[in-house]
Amino acid sequence: MVKPTYQSIEDIEEDQRNFYRTTNNNNNIRRLLRLKPSMKKVVFLLLSLCLIVSCLLPSVPVFEVQEVINNNNINNNSNEGLVIAEHGAVASELVNCSDIGVEVLKEGGSAVDAVISTQLCVGTINAFSAGIGGGGIMMIRLPNGNSEMIDCRESAPSGARQNMYNKNETLAAIGGLAVGVPGEIRGMKLAHERYGKLPWKRLFEPSIKLSREGFHVGPELALRLKMFKPLMETDPVFSAVYAPNGRILEEGEMLYRLKFSKSLEIIANNYTEFYEGSIAKSLIQAINSRGGIMTSKDFSNYRPIIRKPLIGYYHGRKIITTPEPTSGPVLLFMLNLLEGFNMSKTGFDSLNFQRIVETIKFGFARRTELGDPNFFGNKTEHKLRVQEIMSKEYARIVRQNISDYQTFEPEYYQPVFDYTADHGTTHMSAVDVSGMAVAFTSTINQIWGSQVMDPVTGIILNNEMDDFSIPGKPNTFGLWPSPYNFVAPNKRPLSSMVPTIVERNGEFELALGGSGGARILTAVLQVLLNVFDFDMNILQAIDAPRAHQQLLPNILGMESGFKYEFINDLLDIGHVIQLHNIQDRTFSCQVQAVMKSSNGTIYAASDFRKNGVAVGY
Repeated sequence: MVKPTYQSIEDIEEDQRNFYRTTNNNNNIRRLLRLKPSMKKVVFLLLSLCLIVSCLLPSVPVFEVQEVINNNNINNNSNEGLVIAEHGAVASELVNCSDIGVEVLKEGGSAVDAVISTQLCVGTINAFSAGIGGGGIMMIRLPNGNSEMIDCRESAPSGARQNMYNKNETLAAIGGLAVGVPGEIRGMKLAHERYGKLPWKRLFEPSIKLSREGFHVGPELALRLKMFKPLMETDPVFSAVYAPNGRILEEGEMLYRLKFSKSLEIIANNYTEFYEGSIAKSLIQAINSRGGIMTSKDFSNYRPIIRKPLIGYYHGRKIITTPEPTSGPVLLFMLNLLEGFNMSKTGFDSLNFQRIVETIKFGFARRTELGDPNFFGNKTEHKLRVQEIMSKEYARIVRQNISDYQTFEPEYYQPVFDYTADHGTTHMSAVDVSGMAVAFTSTINQIWGSQVMDPVTGIILNNEMDDFSIPGKPNTFGLWPSPYNFVAPNKRPLSSMVPTIVERNGEFELALGGSGGARILTAVLQVLLNVFDFDMNILQAIDAPRAHQQLLPNILGMESGFKYEFINDLLDIGHVIQLHNIQDRTFSCQVQAVMKSSNGTIYAASDFRKNGVAVGY
């Protein structure tokens, strides 16, 4: 759906009125998620009746909408949905999956165990966004302060070539040629071998039970089924699961993934079956029957990579984030830029927000220089350039080009190449009683991945190949696609994932990350600023409306919830603004976080934008 573009404050008023007439209170949504499906139907029928009545009433006067906006999330003091715990917590996009992770913690499992069991659950229920047919990035901080990143992002098949999609770009997104080698199982197994406490098989048991005995279709899954109704009802493999009676399942109905449960059971007993055994053979057959070029060696040769995290500092706090092929270097660059403004002195005002937006534009310009570090011609030169981008001195020089009163066309920020906007699609954060913290972002890329489900194993496969840049014509700004992110055999595409952990005075303080493609980078940045500069607790920091500017196109997207005068200041500066419903899935990014205070109290929060609920004990 095309979003309206606003160039004056008058253009915004009608959309704001409509938004506040039809959006339920976020905290009420959180409470509804805990109701049984039968009770949900009753409550939603009552809410629908109220909505119909409200639409028959006269339009809300502008000054009343103004008052609602001024008191919306940015100044929300409600703690409904903020989890306070003593021993450990898990934040994910599904309350029952967060529960599963916390049960693992209660049994003595580590934070790594917790995120593995939580992720298996999310991939079972919300299979449109993640699962074992995909991959991810896991950031781990040990109780002793050491940290490491496990890169289990998908890689291109050995037969992949730079120009393989030039004649038909759709093949990079849909079908067998879109599938990268799945890395999630081997990545989770490596993490478990290093830091797991409970048996590997134990972590699979809840998801095996869910898929075999069935689970109720939740609001997110119901929405994605409706969005892809033709696929669900016409593809025989998908319809057998999601439209068993000739129509897509609706919210509250029972869903069974029997073939998938058998696959999970096989992997729980012997994970190598996924890469070298019966599951691998079946997946390769499914991929190649849909036009893929996958080989048995592609699967058997896949290995996750342990990478050294990037370290930066923001007002004395230690920021531990992810190196390439993620966007971690850009996150540190943007924090360095903003550190010089000392925004906490004046708080969240339009001047500081203008500085944040301009910083983001410079950040996305620098992101065009990143890629898989193993595929740069001059690795030493590239490494030095990335180190320069992350330096305080470089930030000091660039900061002089940030205007408080003007915004500019993309070329001002000096991007090197155009880039492909990727899609990170689920995140979970956990902390255990020992102080181990984990931030894990996982994805099958776009919604329903490559739209290929193996009919034998029930595994839905990723379309990670769509994250590579495709050689061709320059865009409207004259920028060519980035050769740093062109397809190559066994290469891993650039990602906006930035699972991040923060320390204060040598102690764990915060673990967070997000899902939502290119918006992950800007969302994680803004949540960090909300906590550390604008004095919000972690729930308020996540719930607050956010903005996104990725330089190309040169449009500032803003969620509903900002003050009118705030938006007007940005319009006067020269920004072109698109306003989005705060729960618009095509725009929003969902952040999940756990935080520990100096007195040892644990706080956890999940993003209402995807109906997330955290759990602790």
